[in-house]
Amino acid sequence: MISEQEILNASILIVDDHPTSVLMLEDMLREFGYVCISATSDSILVCELHRKNSYDLILLDLQMPDMDGFQVMEALKEIETDNYLPVLVISAMLDKKLQALGVGAKDFVAKPFDMAELKTRIHNMLEVRLLYKQLEHSRLVLESLALHDPLTGLPNRQLLKERLSLAIVHAHRNGLKMAVMFLDIDDFKLINETLSHDAGDILLKLVADRLVAEVRGEDTVVRLCGDEFVIVLAEVGNADDVARLASKLVTAVSQPYIINGDAVSITTSVGVGIYPVHGGDADKLLKSADLALHEAKHAGKNVYRFATLADSLSTTGHWRKFSPQV
Repeated sequence: MISEQEILNASILIVDDHPTSVLMLEDMLREFGYVCISATSDSILVCELHRKNSYDLILLDLQMPDMDGFQVMEALKEIETDNYLPVLVISAMLDKKLQALGVGAKDFVAKPFDMAELKTRIHNMLEVRLLYKQLEHSRLVLESLALHDPLTGLPNRQLLKERLSLAIVHAHRNGLKMAVMFLDIDDFKLINETLSHDAGDILLKLVADRLVAEVRGEDTVVRLCGDEFVIVLAEVGNADDVARLASKLVTAVSQPYIINGDAVSITTSVGVGIYPVHGGDADKLLKSADLALHEAKHAGKNVYRFATLADSLSTTGHWRKFSPQV
């Protein structure tokens, strides 16, 4: 629910080319208890001001020079992409009420207005607007939680599918290469058994931070599950570039960690698949990288291995069919 104090702290913009009307509305709003009040007599500035301040309510006159209220509302629609215009029209043009509401205004009050009526309409509009924003925020939070690992904050398996598919499409359209790295922590089970699962969780977060620090901003580091991570390299030059990064990742992850006052050392193994050589779609590319990871394990761990052509053509192996399940 929206509290009374939240409503009184809402941001309000008054748009009217008559100074006396502006002063009257400002005094009235302050008398009602509102504290975040701005005003402009230049209708051309409304969109710029709203883009910068994202007002919870705009009190808008219709009859103004340069841009009238209808033009202002049309321009605001380009900012409010969901078409929710937080506009309360206050105008003497009563015959324009239906037109104003049709353009997008959420309410209309005729001049000269009744103060008690205006107070109620402003309060109700703000309550609805703030509730709408609260629900939108909650929706975005839920969407983020659904697409990100709760422990590390990294994208999860579901978001991996989207990012990897986009990277493959981009590479295909532009005749480029991209790569996938599949890595995990060698003997991670021993960490949980010897230090505790809490220490294991701390280690996973520290490893995630190091991986993110080593890659570019356009790349994606994903926590797949447990101690398994996938890195999507959106665009790569050649195999040597990928090899250098893989080597850097092995070195970075293997540096000691301090967990609960104890020094902890680990190693990691990395498998690499390059598009389109080792797979032309997400499933095949991930499978090739997964098989290369197992080759790195068999080679003694703490190393990286590239997929082979045989990996890319194989229909067997350890890779679990790619799915968006978390």
